[in-house]
Amino acid sequence: MASADTVEPADAPAGDSPAADAEPVSSTELNAWRRGFTPQAEIWNGRLAMLGLSVGLTVLLIARLAAR
Repeated sequence: MASADTVEPADAPAGDSPAADAEPVSSTELNAWRRGFTPQAEIWNGRLAMLGLSVGLTVLLIARLAAR
């Protein structure tokens, strides 16, 4: 039975956790510019999408306020 600190899915064999195979990654590695379908690419995709959304909404807000 799993302790209160660890939670394992019901269908996973005892002692077989995905975190055991995980390799620690430094923050500089996550910020690296890597091409392809990598975690780094997904992180930068999210950051740039939020930047674009913020800039677009700011431009729309300024255009609305300037039109009055």
